[in-house]
Amino acid sequence: MSLPPGVDGNCGKWYGIGKAGGEMKIHTLSRCGIFAAVLTLCAWLSVPLGDQAVSLQTFGVFMALGLLGGKQAAASVAVYLLLGAVGAPVFTGFRGGFSVLLGPAGGYLWGFLAACLLWWALEKRLPDWLKAILSMVLCYGCGTVWYCFAYANGAVWPAVMVCVAPYLLPDGVKIALALLLSRRLKKLIYEKK
Repeated sequence: MSLPPGVDGNCGKWYGIGKAGGEMKIHTLSRCGIFAAVLTLCAWLSVPLGDQAVSLQTFGVFMALGLLGGKQAAASVAVYLLLGAVGAPVFTGFRGGFSVLLGPAGGYLWGFLAACLLWWALEKRLPDWLKAILSMVLCYGCGTVWYCFAYANGAVWPAVMVCVAPYLLPDGVKIALALLLSRRLKKLIYEKK
């Protein structure tokens, strides 16, 4: 049986993906896939709050950022969004499909990807807590702008009161827990014995 072009005999490298050397290792791809699944589980664990829901998605995104870094976390979120876009029920409320990405919470879903890309751009330049604040502000900005123009007829203040204010405290707690837990897990996972 012949292997696809670009895959070596032990399937340990895929060429043309990722690093400057042109390879991304299977364990890196596996981590990205695992965190796409973690994001799905975090989305399914939610409590309804009006038209929206408080889920653990923010926790999952910032766990990925803390453990994987910006580049791999962005890949995980991109896989998660692609799975949802093609109809897999990965979003809050077991929903899927491109319509969810265009719905009231769609801007926040895209904002998760923007937050990961910002974290990646700021990697090694700022402490994690500051990257987390800036990334969450960007995520809120993406989601609020989308909601404001798609659903609130351009009214900024009502959009902020509906889409940001109720989530500030829960998201702050989830982000703090994710960063704390990821720091501790990093020591256990990557510690040389």
